[in-house]
Amino acid sequence: MPELLSTDPDLKRLPTDEDLSRLQFTTLLYYLQVTNPDNGLVRDKTEPSAPASIAAIGMALATIPVIVERGVIIREFAAKITRRRLRYLMDCPQGPEPDSSGYKGFFYHFLDIETGRRVWQCELSTIDSAFLFAGALTVAAYFDGDTAEEAEIRQLANALYERADWNWACDGGPSLTHGWHPETGFIPHRWQGYDEGLLLYILGLGSPTHPLEPASYTAYTATYDWKNIYGRDVLYSGPLFTHQLSHMWVDFRGIRDEFMRQHDSDYFENSRQATFVQQEYAIRNPTNFVGYGQYCWGFTASDGPGWVTREIDGVERQFFDYIARGAPFGPDDGTVSPWVVIASLPFAPEIVIPTVRNFARMNLGMTRLYGFKPSFNQTFPVEDSPIGSWVSPYHFGIDQGPVVLMIENYRSGLLWNIMRRSPPIKAGLKRAGFSGGWL
Repeated sequence: MPELLSTDPDLKRLPTDEDLSRLQFTTLLYYLQVTNPDNGLVRDKTEPSAPASIAAIGMALATIPVIVERGVIIREFAAKITRRRLRYLMDCPQGPEPDSSGYKGFFYHFLDIETGRRVWQCELSTIDSAFLFAGALTVAAYFDGDTAEEAEIRQLANALYERADWNWACDGGPSLTHGWHPETGFIPHRWQGYDEGLLLYILGLGSPTHPLEPASYTAYTATYDWKNIYGRDVLYSGPLFTHQLSHMWVDFRGIRDEFMRQHDSDYFENSRQATFVQQEYAIRNPTNFVGYGQYCWGFTASDGPGWVTREIDGVERQFFDYIARGAPFGPDDGTVSPWVVIASLPFAPEIVIPTVRNFARMNLGMTRLYGFKPSFNQTFPVEDSPIGSWVSPYHFGIDQGPVVLMIENYRSGLLWNIMRRSPPIKAGLKRAGFSGGWL
């Protein structure tokens, strides 16, 4: 491991297995405590009136192997919890009606946590459905026993994934659309340019029932933007989470598609470089936000202080609510997200570890229920805040999963090893042109 830049011995100290275990455990408690026990639907955030998030449900499924292997719930009971959730999802109404749970095998982004039906006239989301399918394939690969419960988990999980009509979601084009509304039809945006859509295409290509054509992946990679930023060659995407979410399930170390072969890299190394770009942006701090530095960074999709303009120390600042923040080209309003730093632990532990140590000193809830608060903004003063500035009042279901799963991949490689056994993942990677390494 490269030498840490800080001379502070506490920041240089590696977290013990006990440290990581405690953070991982308190973070995954979200999926045990904000889940409706009647149906397994998981609340989007800790706000009491929040609906269920289909992506959070997928991440909750993906954490089941961690819960078992780390001794939180015994395998037999974890299997029963998993089976109930999958049964409910398979029974949720699918159809073109506006109050269904989904259509063509995909699910709406947000569902009523009691009825499982669409809320807020939200979109049928291809990417959020992909996180659900990835979670389902996780438990299908993990529960490989010959008991009736585990056999039913495999059957239900595969059926949930296999009914998705990926070609319908392309709406006649080569690339996947972002989604669909029953009122207005397909969303006029497609998954193009490098981002978390990498997982989406791998899943679509690996489908045994409605597979995407390899040309769809070619169309996706044709829109990539390779840049040199701060002297680092990187496949650009601004928000850090886009360099992480596909990696929660797929071990990209040493496997390459045609694009990465041409650039003599792989997606794991690219995420490492993107992590260093984020830190370097904070060190340079071109717009002089409070707190940014060597061990205070992490710019991603997150909650924020709100859509408001304030004059602070003679400078007019524009702040945002929930938005995909990014580095180095923005948007940026001074908001930092500890969870997204932790999710880069497998890529760049030598800068993640001291940054987490620094966050731990800031009264951001590392050792309390659900772990670190998801975001904070030291430029936006708040009098009664525990740190004297804005801190998100909620935890979000889609922020908890990356912490749990990437800590586990750093500690043991558990999720990566499980998904190496998943036939659709292997098929999707190969149809996308990946080769080498464990493939």
